Amino acid sequence: MAEPLTAPRGRSAPPRPAPLPGGARPGAASGRGGAAGSGAVVSLLLLLLPPPGAGGTPPRMCGSCPGPPRNGSVVAQYCASRADAELWGRCCVGRGSGRQHLLGLDLSDCSLQTLPSAFGEAADAVVLDLTENPLAALPDGSFLGFTHLQQLAVPQAVQCPGGSRAWEEVTTYGSSRLCQSQRNPCNGSEELAPLCPENAVCAPDGPGLSQCVCAGSFHGYKCLRQGAFPVSLFCSVLGTVTAALSLALWGTQRRHAAGLWDAAGRRGTG
Repeated sequence: MAEPLTAPRGRSAPPRPAPLPGGARPGAASGRGGAAGSGAVVSLLLLLLPPPGAGGTPPRMCGSCPGPPRNGSVVAQYCASRADAELWGRCCVGRGSGRQHLLGLDLSDCSLQTLPSAFGEAADAVVLDLTENPLAALPDGSFLGFTHLQQLAVPQAVQCPGGSRAWEEVTTYGSSRLCQSQRNPCNGSEELAPLCPENAVCAPDGPGLSQCVCAGSFHGYKCLRQGAFPVSLFCSVLGTVTAALSLALWGTQRRHAAGLWDAAGRRGTG
């Protein structure tokens, strides 16, 4: 089967420390410069720390477009429907197994004429919104690897990736087109599924895209080899060949250097 940063949340300033007995203030012995430096370090650390509950850093695409998701976008609606998800910049992120993962990305009204180069970082998204952008078309392979995508909103002038047959339902509303419920191209569709060789099976690879994956213990070219890949043998052979080539190259260079020294000596004595 094919294309993501965060807008840091505001934080309140840390509480001012209570004065010490006698009117002394913490850090007063180091002067104002020391106190200012300590405050700057604390502020920097607070900026670097993730928001409460964060278990990771969302993709760079979350901050690629200013502002939050627009009201009524498919991403905002989807995120509001999940109790384990929250909006972070233009992303809907969910927390699972102690870490964050991308669920949705809203790039609507971002003046996009082409998809961003880092678009592939959103391959785990379930919902995507590309509406209100001057997109002419979506290049082939743009959604390679987007196997989880179930809702994609695009400008009405843009066709759903993979065509309408790659989706269970395609509807239009206003100036937008909504592609819903990605179909599995390997489920009896001769038009979409590839002809896989023996010992290989078809696997989804994005809207209207699929790939052939070796089945069971088969591997190698056209899945003709069976059994576990001989990692130890491969590493030993590779190490032996590398050592032999290194020794041969070292000997050749040594003889060449010795020849140069001999020629230089003969010219000097002559």
